[in-house]
Amino acid sequence: MKIEAIREQALNGRGAERAYQLLVNEEDARVCKDIEDRACRVVPGNFLLQIITQFFTKLGDAIANPKTILAWLLGSLGAPALFTAFLVPIRESGSMVPQLFIASYVRQRSVRKWVFVLGCLLQAAAVFSMAGVALYLTGVAAGLALLAALVVFSLSRGLCSVASKDVLGKTVPKTRRGRISGWSEFVAGLVTIGVGCWLLLDHGDQASNVTTYLILLSLAGGLWLMASVSYALIREFPGATEGGGNAISSALSRLDLLRTDAPFRKFVLARALLLCSALSAPFFILLARENTDGALLVLGLFVIADGLASLVSAPFWGRFADRSSRRVMICAGIGAAGTGIGLIVLTSVSGSLAASPWLYPAFFFLLMIAHSGVRLGRKTYVVDLAGGNKRTDYIAVSNTVIGVLLLLTGLIGFLTEIVSLSVVILVLAAMGLAGAALSARLPEISDD
Repeated sequence: MKIEAIREQALNGRGAERAYQLLVNEEDARVCKDIEDRACRVVPGNFLLQIITQFFTKLGDAIANPKTILAWLLGSLGAPALFTAFLVPIRESGSMVPQLFIASYVRQRSVRKWVFVLGCLLQAAAVFSMAGVALYLTGVAAGLALLAALVVFSLSRGLCSVASKDVLGKTVPKTRRGRISGWSEFVAGLVTIGVGCWLLLDHGDQASNVTTYLILLSLAGGLWLMASVSYALIREFPGATEGGGNAISSALSRLDLLRTDAPFRKFVLARALLLCSALSAPFFILLARENTDGALLVLGLFVIADGLASLVSAPFWGRFADRSSRRVMICAGIGAAGTGIGLIVLTSVSGSLAASPWLYPAFFFLLMIAHSGVRLGRKTYVVDLAGGNKRTDYIAVSNTVIGVLLLLTGLIGFLTEIVSLSVVILVLAAMGLAGAALSARLPEISDD
């Protein structure tokens, strides 16, 4: 009991209260919407712990990013390009496809933070395995082993995805949730810039490059271990557990939401089209590798661009999402589409620009700003769209559908054998415009 009292004082004392008021930046910081009264009393500590946890996981994601770090790692290990094309689809879809079944498991737990903690531990183990791949394997063996580790990593993310949004909805009130992701991405972006600058200074031989990857992946694994500790400290009160039932029958019954719930169906369709912001990124990098050396200098610029985008945009998107997550999805979709179109126009009209190693990271920076908006907008929208177990159903169904679509998008890599990279990027830009248009037709969610 004494340890529990000390924890309560540390997490919800004056220091936590002041930090919470500063980050929320509103006079009525204690307002509580859509959460229980007892949860309202410990919001400051839970708010800060979720920022800390998301900082660790987002920084780990940036360091072990399949769009940048893992893609370059496979290239340096001599793995065939086919493996690179499947990095993003496997990383994203593996965490989404099983979520209908994961949701049944999560719903049986009245306290769900421990599901997130388990997911973090498994992700740490997977990333440490990737470091082992960098140290011991090359060629096809390296590609197969890294994708296998990525499958474990991705499935573990599924546990965290369902649990984290449900815990967020139980512990942090409406009009505050977007800022958790916003501030955590801001700080993680700042540190990621430092990682990119370090890569700029590393111009060693192949052995030195592998050592660089080994250090980065080991650091990323450690970040997920720290995330498991900070999340375990969250004060979550027991909630509803009904509806766990048989995983398969429950999963199939939840899919009926796509037929019966029109606002939710429109959201899933809009989110599917807005995948363009994530899918475009590796093709930006492939275009850069095609026209430049593909050295660590260019990789460093991409990592800096990724971190800088989070640094400058995440707090803005977070506050914007708390006002209107629907409008965030609209603006971010248009931004992602415009970035792809702009890059193709410039590389088509000027050969010197097409050969510049600085052009692609600059447009990657703009794309990542838009992608940050897409992620924050759709995450906040689906959390606010429903409460209780219905929120868990929405998250599980939408993530499973999107995961299946992402697996299919892995085949886009084969399209580059038929059409140019520029055409693929323009097709994805058209998806973004369609996603923004459909987002404009979504219902606005009231703060009440």
